[in-house]
Amino acid sequence: MSVRAGILVTGTEVLTGRVRDRNGPWLADRLEALGVDLAHIAIVGDRRADMLAALRFMAHEGLALVLTSGGLGPTADDLTAEVVGEFQGRAMVLDDVLEERIAEILRPLATRWPNLDMDAIRASNRKQAVIPQGSTILAPVGTAPGLVVPPGAVSAAPTASGAAGGGWPTVVVLPGPPRELQPMWEAAIQTPALRAVLAAAPEYRRRMLRLFGIPESEIAETLRAATREGVDLERLEITTCLRRGEIEVVTRYEPDAEAVYDAFAALVRTRHADTLFSTDGSSVDELLAALLREGQLTLATAESCTGGLLAARLTELAGASDYMRGGIVAYSDAAKIAQVGVPAELIERHGAVSAEVARALAAGARERLGADVGVGVTGIAGPGGGTAEKPVGLVCLSVAGPDGAELTRSVNLPGGRADVRDRSTTVALHMVRRLLAELGLAGARDA
Repeated sequence: MSVRAGILVTGTEVLTGRVRDRNGPWLADRLEALGVDLAHIAIVGDRRADMLAALRFMAHEGLALVLTSGGLGPTADDLTAEVVGEFQGRAMVLDDVLEERIAEILRPLATRWPNLDMDAIRASNRKQAVIPQGSTILAPVGTAPGLVVPPGAVSAAPTASGAAGGGWPTVVVLPGPPRELQPMWEAAIQTPALRAVLAAAPEYRRRMLRLFGIPESEIAETLRAATREGVDLERLEITTCLRRGEIEVVTRYEPDAEAVYDAFAALVRTRHADTLFSTDGSSVDELLAALLREGQLTLATAESCTGGLLAARLTELAGASDYMRGGIVAYSDAAKIAQVGVPAELIERHGAVSAEVARALAAGARERLGADVGVGVTGIAGPGGGTAEKPVGLVCLSVAGPDGAELTRSVNLPGGRADVRDRSTTVALHMVRRLLAELGLAGARDA
């Protein structure tokens, strides 16, 4: 029997989009790894009625577990602990030990700001030590403690179809800042109350295939082909997603369906041998980093329309200094000429957005930064600047390698400005990977 869970993200700043929610997706990944089925994610503002309504909805949906994030600070709009207490039918009580612990955390503030009224600050933060009776306290990472709150005596509990045989769900109350929430979650899953809930979760395996240069419709046809060939897809939970210009095929299944997954994966390999680049979930970023290290090659970039996004992506992985020499943002024509060495007559003859200029950018980056491989990117990201001959979304890319090796492409990328710029970086990374294959670097063709 599966364990179903919900995530409730609180905060008007998140609801209105001023702050992007990072906790919901992070917690979703943690639940999936534990074999828990995530049924709902809700985002609500700092309003008591909305928070209660969301919790009650999840209870009536039969969820055994609800995770909340945010609303644990000392101000009046931090309501989560008391709302969860009301939801679970538990009285709110002051925990003296927790209050003293929070006071100890706050004490260094007096050294940093000697004019602070520490008595007033302690009185304000005393609110954070008022918790639902019977809760398990999760030690603060900042000043806010977390809580594991078991179901209480709630007269309006769900019927037999509800969570945990008819009661309210267990609620794990976590702070909003990710740097506090993430280590606190690791502590939460060690508590007896949460371990008891998670014990009922079945074991699942999760695999990911990544493809590039293929539409989702092709994967849909592959799924139909698998059914025609007798692969029992009913035993697999398959999700396809287009992300950053790549197709991710994520499959979840129970261990006894391993042979079914193997048959499905083998079919994908056969049908999409030219576009399947990762069979273990590794990203093109990770594969390319490994290939550059394996070949002891260095790389440099010269970017126009992407404005440094490619260089930023290449340096996101730790240890990128092993292979990344640097990048030049040559946005204007003058910068292309002066910084990268693109001939002025080349721009005049072909235009700044052209395969010829992309080649010159790649060669210039390689030469000027002393790298083995150079990448050049130039294009029209929009929303304006396009023409009938060169529309918005046209991007020209080139990769220059040792011994005259070169790969140049012009692509028309869909979406708005941010989409075009982001997808350009994906195309560039795959082009470098393909060039390494042409150079005969081990693993590049089969990655």
